[in-house]
Amino acid sequence: MWNGKNKAFTFSFDDGAVQDERAIEILNKYGLKATFNIISGFLGSTVTTIHHGRSVIRDKVLPQDLKRVYFGHEIAGHTLAHERLTELSDDAVIFQVEKDREILSDICGYNVVGFAYPCGGVNCDDRVANLIKNNSGIKYARTIGASYNFDLPKDLYQIVATAHFDDPRIEQLAEEFVNLKTNVPKLFYVYGHTYAMDINEKIDWARFENLCKLISGKPDIFYGTNTQVLLSE
Repeated sequence: MWNGKNKAFTFSFDDGAVQDERAIEILNKYGLKATFNIISGFLGSTVTTIHHGRSVIRDKVLPQDLKRVYFGHEIAGHTLAHERLTELSDDAVIFQVEKDREILSDICGYNVVGFAYPCGGVNCDDRVANLIKNNSGIKYARTIGASYNFDLPKDLYQIVATAHFDDPRIEQLAEEFVNLKTNVPKLFYVYGHTYAMDINEKIDWARFENLCKLISGKPDIFYGTNTQVLLSE
């Protein structure tokens, strides 16, 4: 299915934080690919939050740096202003998603087709998914949560990833996937926020690099962006 391989691995990171650049250096070191879901209305904004008494920088990548920072990876949408879409009107949902997609497509120079639903909790439903499917250029959309399996998504507009990258079981899942023998397509899909590695509670940069090292370099695994693994024929 993926260049003759039955297993594929991909990362998905939200928000477009400046920590993405450091993550990409590690991804490139190990030959991995990721999709980065960008809030176009927040590009270039400066954000600092306090987490357990520590300041955590969550600045967003500048618009003029978008093509350089994400070169070799994929840019996808994350709404114009990080709105909870389930609480918006139909027209507002379409505007938040499609306007964001158009802005990002113009900046990065190619047609953006991916999307990740913003906010925690219930951040999508059938109404929102169908609005996006029928009224935008988006071809796939990832929500939150974890399936803890490697099955391909049945609904490309309400995708549940295998696991969050700070999940206590992430290394175990990676080892299971590496050792998996299969005659049918299987996907290991990991998501998260790169700025979380500066918080250093459940995952830090060292653990992230170890995960990348563990999953990388396997001849029977295809390493691609979300679009490459989800929309391949």
